[in-house]
Amino acid sequence: MIEPGTWPTAPIPTERLVLRASEARDRAAFVELFASPEVGTYIGGARPRDELERAVPEVPGRRPGCFVVALGGTMIGMITLDPRGVERRGHVRPEGGEAELGYLFLPKAWGRGYAFEACAAALDWFAGARPGEPVVLSTRSANDRAMRLAAKLGFAEVERFEEYGAEQWFGVRPSATPAG
Repeated sequence: MIEPGTWPTAPIPTERLVLRASEARDRAAFVELFASPEVGTYIGGARPRDELERAVPEVPGRRPGCFVVALGGTMIGMITLDPRGVERRGHVRPEGGEAELGYLFLPKAWGRGYAFEACAAALDWFAGARPGEPVVLSTRSANDRAMRLAAKLGFAEVERFEEYGAEQWFGVRPSATPAG
C-alpha cells in the first residue's frame, strides 16, 4: 500500500501541529493512548497498562502508514493510513486493500480541532503520494464526533453494517477531494 520509499522522510507541518515518524520519546504517549478508557470506548476497550508496558516497543508505530501527531514536540495522537483487510466488510474496490484512515487522540486533545487539522494534512499528503487512490474510513455510527469529522473531511457514506457487535458507518473519500 504505502511503500517505505514514499513514506515522508520529512515532518509535515500544519498550522499548529507536526505529523512525523514515531520516536522513542513517544512511547509513554502510545501506552497512555491505548490504556485510556475514553479512547477505548469506540475501539473495543482500553488495554491493561501493565500489558502495554511489556508489549509496546521502544519506538512504537515506526512504520509506513503511521504518523505521530505532535503539538509543541509532544505526541497528542496518531494517524494511520493502512490497507483495509480484504476479509473485512466494506470496500469500494472488488479486490479490497484500499487505504483506510484511522486516528486516535489523547482525551486532553479532544475538542480543539486537532483531529481535523492532522487528518486533513495526512489525506493531502496521501493524495499527492498516491494520486487517484481512494481512502476509506469506518467508525461506529454511534460515535457522533467521528461521524462529524468524516463529513468535514469529505467522506461520503457507502454503507452501514454490523461489525464488532455494533453498527459501523463506512465511507469513502476520493483522493481529489480537498480536505479543507
